[in-house]
Amino acid sequence: MTQPSIVMEKLTKKYGKFTALDHLDLKLEGPKCVGFLGPNGAGKTTTLKMATDMIFPNEGQVLLNGEPVRGNRERALSYCGVLIESPEIYPSLSPREALGMAADIRGVPVSERKRRIEEVLAEVKMSDWADKKVGKFSKGMKQRINLAAALVHDPQILILDEPATGLDPRGMAEVRDIVRGLKERNRLVFMSSHILQEVTDVCDEVALINHGKLLFYDTLANVTSKFSHGQSAVDATFAAPVDAGISRIAVLEGVERVESLDPNRVRIHFGGGLDTQKRLLKGLVALNLDVVSFRESGNSLEEIYLEQVTKGD
Repeated sequence: MTQPSIVMEKLTKKYGKFTALDHLDLKLEGPKCVGFLGPNGAGKTTTLKMATDMIFPNEGQVLLNGEPVRGNRERALSYCGVLIESPEIYPSLSPREALGMAADIRGVPVSERKRRIEEVLAEVKMSDWADKKVGKFSKGMKQRINLAAALVHDPQILILDEPATGLDPRGMAEVRDIVRGLKERNRLVFMSSHILQEVTDVCDEVALINHGKLLFYDTLANVTSKFSHGQSAVDATFAAPVDAGISRIAVLEGVERVESLDPNRVRIHFGGGLDTQKRLLKGLVALNLDVVSFRESGNSLEEIYLEQVTKGD
């Protein structure tokens, strides 16, 4: 099977004298989740709408799996599932009925529709609600049906515009879990977001734009290593209070400082990249402090984001 891809070449959008997107070059390939970051007005939604032919560029082009969106719209978009903003579902319909309409619009063969609808309902964890009226659903449940509609024709590429925005914490967690599983089926997920913890939890790579220009695109690990001035951070959680063990953590190789977040959790700032991070985890295990989780600090991306965006203002 061909690797899914999104290629943007010199993509530019102007509204009069205002340049919303300025010669964006971005190449995404392979099954993974790419977070698309930027402040409000940076050009994120403009980019996604041009990638799906909802608005047209002044210059440049977008190719989905090698097909130009403007040159061969129907074939290019056949590879793509889209959720931009929050489309409304007729409240009198059930999820099964709404997905039947979506399958019809996307050209899913009649012989395959029942199977595909059941599969996507299971994928978004809505099988038990398949025949209930959508009008009675929470916003998070409706968003899961919107995701199912984007998946019903089994696309290789999924383009999402801030899918968890406006949801309560439970709804956000549910959508994140679904997105996390999407890339496991040879899918390329391109997801705009302004929730940095969401990107850290879900995405493999991250691209940042501001004022319509790309500031960087790389893996999360490389971004953290490159822009954190040689220092990275991880959050470690322990089964029991670890205050007495902080002094032992502080002398592990590569550790710059240790910050207590609560009795059972610390943030460890260290110099170096992934190799140092691996040694650090082994060192924590060797200390017998009962580590129960070890993850890159969300604050690392937040600090880089703020630094890069402020620099461009």
